[in-house]
Amino acid sequence: MTSQPLLTVDDLWISYDRIAAVRGVSFAVQEGDIVTLIGANGAGKSTILRALSGLLPVSQGTVLFAGQDLLSLPAHRRTQAGIAHVPEGRGIFGNLTVLENLRLAAYARRDAQIEADLEEVFRLFPRLAERRRQWGNTLSGGEQQMLAVGRALMSRARLLLLDEPSMGLAPMLVREIFRVIRRLNKAGATILLVEQNARLALEIAHQAYILETGRIVLAGPSRTLQDHPQVREAYLGV
Repeated sequence: MTSQPLLTVDDLWISYDRIAAVRGVSFAVQEGDIVTLIGANGAGKSTILRALSGLLPVSQGTVLFAGQDLLSLPAHRRTQAGIAHVPEGRGIFGNLTVLENLRLAAYARRDAQIEADLEEVFRLFPRLAERRRQWGNTLSGGEQQMLAVGRALMSRARLLLLDEPSMGLAPMLVREIFRVIRRLNKAGATILLVEQNARLALEIAHQAYILETGRIVLAGPSRTLQDHPQVREAYLGV
């Protein structure tokens, strides 16, 4: 683990029409870790991810990624810098095949590992291999989520922003997606995870931050927060 975090967010404020949706949020993501943001709908979790990937403006605060001022970069430069965002709702191209979606994600790469990475995605997600010639909009919800994650991997990102990967999926597919997330992390991926399934998120994450109405109210190692009375009552149903 490096002494300097891969991502450092300090005093982040994000507003919608003068209403502060995120208020003074600070957190860090160490390289090689899974960090999860947990909270109810409207807590500001997805807003933070969209701001980090350049889809929303920031009112105030600083964000450093690998020591670089992230907020000074436009969205496409953040992707080139090594950030891949898997948005809520997947955002795949329905009029392209699975293979075309994956190849498109590697459009900016000029290295010789693209085919090897493509085969690795198909190894992680055998269903995508079976459906490589199938249109994106004909895939099931779970398959679309697999494709969205696979597409992020094809960019060779240093940081994956995963927004509600379990949303709308059957329990069996949720477990499968989380197994893949854990496997990716063990292979070296750094992940910032937004997830309403607090139980599963805390099971796989190293560090967790609990948000309420745009502010962080609790933070710490995931195993510690799993036993916190407030977290157990509000998010784990205990």
